[in-house]
Amino acid sequence: MNNTPGLKKIMEIRGMRQVLTVTAGLIVLCIVFGIMNPVFFSARNIANLLRQIAPILLVGIGQSFVLLTGNIDLSIGSVVGMSCMISATLMSKGVNPLTAILITVFCCLLIGALNGLLVSFCKLPPFIATLGTMTIARGIAQIVNGNYNTDSIGEHAENFRDFFYYGKTLGLYNPIWIAFILWFILNFYLMRTKNGRHIYAIGSNYEAARLSGVNVIATTLKAYLISAFVSCVVGLITCATSGMGTMDSGNMYELYAVAASVIGGISTLGGQGLLLGTIVGASIWAVLQNGLQFAGAPVAIRNIVIGIIVIVSVLLDIIVRKGSLGGKHKKNLSVKRMR
Repeated sequence: MNNTPGLKKIMEIRGMRQVLTVTAGLIVLCIVFGIMNPVFFSARNIANLLRQIAPILLVGIGQSFVLLTGNIDLSIGSVVGMSCMISATLMSKGVNPLTAILITVFCCLLIGALNGLLVSFCKLPPFIATLGTMTIARGIAQIVNGNYNTDSIGEHAENFRDFFYYGKTLGLYNPIWIAFILWFILNFYLMRTKNGRHIYAIGSNYEAARLSGVNVIATTLKAYLISAFVSCVVGLITCATSGMGTMDSGNMYELYAVAASVIGGISTLGGQGLLLGTIVGASIWAVLQNGLQFAGAPVAIRNIVIGIIVIVSVLLDIIVRKGSLGGKHKKNLSVKRMR
């Protein structure tokens, strides 16, 4: 009886019911794939599955922050590729890994800052702005090593590779720890700080947030910087995985990020959703990829299934927020489209 008020309070958190719903779906998927192939629940596969979830969770976190402001970031995959190529190019030429990491983070944050300023200050539609920076970042990834993939990053980067991919801490691969530590920090930022509340406010009603004193330019800029930073980390993980830089690194990652976010209950209309749901969304994506692979499904079928799930998730979000597919936008959404 004493736990009832606490449980009721948790259930009243906006977006929690959606998180519980997709969590139930994740459990069902795991049971089905486990019945189809018992190897799915083997310790080795679970460890690899968690390591697959980590980069998808990270880009999902970045996209979630941007979606919550009512915008979108299409440059995520290209920033991942740019991060991989810049860091790998520097290390393959003998640069100290720590120096390479710092330079890479700085370059990726510049893309995030450009995104934020184009959308919030210059008032460009986020789709157009980030489509442009997506092309710019991919171009940088291509020219940074003369339009070639890099050589091996070398033995002097072994610690780098262990830290970002191959090493283990307390029995879990390091990418898992990196993803969940960043999730914990950014979830605290989103849920427990004034800036986090401002992100929700902008996405819920842009004009009302601006009139109430929220610095909409700075808040939007921060969301895009966070997206660029986590994309940079995924690029470093990708570099550590292969031990070299490839120009096509990060391809499709912007779509994986959207999938993790919207499947997890982040609204594409802004202002609603929990980062807890992004964990579940990323897990569903990885479980589907892993389970369908065990089932012998070709890559094309896996992509089709995930694409259908993303479309259905967005449609359900629109129905919940607007009342029907053909209904009129709520007043706050109309204001948002007018800015």
